[in-house]
This record gives sequence, C-alpha cells and structure tokens, in this order.
Amino acid sequence: MTAPVEIDFIAEDPSAVAEAEGAVVVLAAGTRLLPAAQAADKALDGALSRLVASKRWKAEAGGSATIPFPPGMKAEALTLVSIGESTDAHAARKAGGAAARALGGRRGAVFAGGMGDAELTAELAFGLALRGYDFDVYKTASGDEDEDDAPEGVAMACDAPEQTAKASRPRAALAEGVFFARDLVNEPANVLTTEDFAARIAAMAELGLEVEILDEPELERLGMRALLAVGQGSASPSKVAVMRWPGGGDEAPLALVGKGVVFDTGGISIKPAAGMEEMTMDMGGAAVVAGVMRALALRGAKANVVGLVGLVENMPDGKAQRPGDIVRSMKGDTIEVINTDAEGRLVLADVMWYAQQRFRPAAMIDLATLTGAMIVALGHETAGYFSNDDALAGALEAAARAEGEAIWRLPLGPAYDKLIKSRLADMKNTGGRAAGAITAAQFLQRFVQKGTPWAHIDIAGVALSKEARDLHPRGASGWGVMTLDRLVRAREKG
Repeated sequence: MTAPVEIDFIAEDPSAVAEAEGAVVVLAAGTRLLPAAQAADKALDGALSRLVASKRWKAEAGGSATIPFPPGMKAEALTLVSIGESTDAHAARKAGGAAARALGGRRGAVFAGGMGDAELTAELAFGLALRGYDFDVYKTASGDEDEDDAPEGVAMACDAPEQTAKASRPRAALAEGVFFARDLVNEPANVLTTEDFAARIAAMAELGLEVEILDEPELERLGMRALLAVGQGSASPSKVAVMRWPGGGDEAPLALVGKGVVFDTGGISIKPAAGMEEMTMDMGGAAVVAGVMRALALRGAKANVVGLVGLVENMPDGKAQRPGDIVRSMKGDTIEVINTDAEGRLVLADVMWYAQQRFRPAAMIDLATLTGAMIVALGHETAGYFSNDDALAGALEAAARAEGEAIWRLPLGPAYDKLIKSRLADMKNTGGRAAGAITAAQFLQRFVQKGTPWAHIDIAGVALSKEARDLHPRGASGWGVMTLDRLVRAREKG
C-alpha cells in the first residue's frame, strides 16, 4: 500500500534555516513570523516582513507564498505558510497540507518552532502526511515535479520533538488507514477484483484483526440471495469479508458495514458510457470500513468493532439478474428488482442483517456510494446520512465536525415507503427519481432490527474528487475513516 511520508522530528534551531537544503517551509501565525521565519527574513533582507504586510499575503490558515532559490540561503525554494491567527487542529492540518504541496516530490524541511504545543505540531504533521498522498503505482515514468507528488522525506524542526513524535503515533496509524482506503478506491477494477480485495483484507490478520472470508457456497447457505443476485453476472465470485477488532472486553461491538461493488456497470440497466470509468470507486464504503479497521488495529483501540463488507461486481451477462426479477433476502423479505443499477442496497441489506444476527451490535453504521441523488442534493462537499437514533446521530455529527468532514442529516419517514411498494413482492429496490437518496435509506431501514441504533451514510459525492483539496490530491479522499475512528475513540474505555 501507499505509505505516508516519513517525518523525522528534531529540535529546532532557527539559525539553521539558512543552511537547510532542498525545499524549506517556515511558518507565520497570520502576519506574525515564527522564529525560523524571522531568521529567514533576516537572510532575505526583510522580504518576508514585507510579504506579510502586503495585500498579496493570505493570513488565514493554509495561505502560502514561495520564493525560489532565495538569496542568502541554500534552499532550492523557501515557502512561508500561515497557520492562522488563532490556530486550532483544523488550521494546523490545513497548514500542513499547504506545506506538503510546497514540498512536492522533493526532500525537505519544515520549521515549526514557535507553535507552542506538541499536539498542534502533531496536527501540522498529520495534515502534511494526508496531503502528501500520491497514488503513482501505474506511472512508469516520472514527469515534472508538482504539488500532487508525495514528499520524499521530511525533517520537522519543532520545540518538543519527543512529545510531538509521541502525539503523532496514533495520527500516523490513522493516516495509514486513510491511505489504505484511498488506495482501494484508486485501484482499477482489473486489479481490485473481489478476490484481490478479499486477499488484502485477509492480509490484515497480521495486524491482529480476526478476519474471515465468506465465499459463495457459505453465502448461499446463509440465504444471502439478494447479494448473490447482484454478482451472478460476473466472473468474479461474490464474497463477504468480516473483520473483528476485540479491544473492548465483553461489550457489544460497533458494527461497520460497507458496500463493496468493485465495478458497477449498472448490470442489465446499464449506465451511460460517459463517466463509467469512475465506477471503480463504487466500493468506496467497503474501502472506508477496511481503512477504519486497519487504523484501529494499528493504534490498538480499546473497543470492540466488527467491520463487514460485501464484495461483488455488477456486470451484464447471460446469467445477470434482470429488471423484474424477484429475489429473497437473508431476512426473508422478497424484493422486486426494478433497476439492476440500484444494486448496492441489495448487497447492504443482506450484510446488515447478517451483522445483526451474528454479532448483536450495540450500534450499526453502513457506508456506501449509494445514490446519484445524494450528489444532486449535497454535491461533492458534504456526505448525507440518515439515522433512526438521535444519540447515535449526535455522536456521528460530533465526530465528523471534530475531524472536519462535512456531513448532513436527511429525513426518514413512513410517507416514503409508498414509493418502494411493490405490486408483486414485499418491496421494490428503487422508487424512481423522486427522493432517491431517501427511498434508498428507507429500503435499508427495513433490514435494521428493532432496537438497533443505526446510521446510513451515503458517500457518493465525497468518496472521489476531481479536484485537489486541502488534505488530499485529486482522486480518492478516504472520507469517513477519520470520522469513524473518532467515533470509536469516543466509545473507548480507559
């Protein structure tokens, strides 16, 4: 997998900035230069002071300006980055992202002395690591350096290097979980088949996770015919992967369930050709679940969490399910398939039911790139979610807010049930265009057992970005790994 950039924490000597080679980053708190920036300012005859006093300077967190081959210094480039006037964790991460862009594909140094807090400095390093992600495994030749290239290595000079390094360890585990999720989403479908995905999950047993892979004969025995119907037109066998992290004693686990459609053509209800190449990301929910489980294992979380992902491929074939087919779920309910492109909810229905039957979770959260309707509703800035439990909803929103991942609650209600009422079966798998994200959630709610707190997160708009953001380059975002890790931390004991 793609590894986060290696960051070495060292004690800062501001006077060493003039001798630092490669790409060098110094910091300002709004318009106030921190110690290393002051030293660089002297070497540059006051150029940085003039910069921060000018209208060109963006004082908010993440604002930056670069001076190539600065006179009086050995650096190839000097970049001044703002951590903001009032620095919090989000501002520090944003500044770290700007530092990563400034370093590009080079080896460099970041002078962070003067931030005054090891936790904030660790957040700066975390932001640098997140934005330093670069999925380049299929690039056979490197082009010109740009801000989307990962730094080769970073020396971070700071006030308390030992404390900062200690504070950075759980964040490093989290970064690896995010990177694992991003890698999975970025992989092409000819590589990340259902079998390859299952193998990558199985390999996490070496981290201490308890992993089981359920194959088609076992899924048939369990009665997961809704899930199996989705994959019956593919040469890749359908699977369910179960990951258990038993760090919380005898307590009931939190169950995380992910949709893992490794490629979605739409099936017989085939999608338009334009943009279909992006359907390699239709396993984004499963990627997030796998990334969270990896992070929990790496940091030794003191909580019981079980992650389950349904791995299928939705292809058109002589054996593929058809519009008008009726399938029976593991729960026993019958489903009329109106549109084979509304397949993710069939996968989730069976895996959610299995999760509750086997693990009796304290709460359950499912994630899926489920509906285009969610993109219409909230665009690519915010994930939408639904919940049957206000306490769980509040905890989820608090975790998302703390991690800077935007989320918005949408309604559920009996009035939407009539849209998925079937003439022939217990329900239809889609209610049409009206309230499409809501009827999908309403469908899933039928597979939530009474008394189980549940939330459904539709990440269709946020799993993949066509534009670079503060903390990730173009492509997979890993949205949700940080939020769910934070949610688990809030539930940990001791």
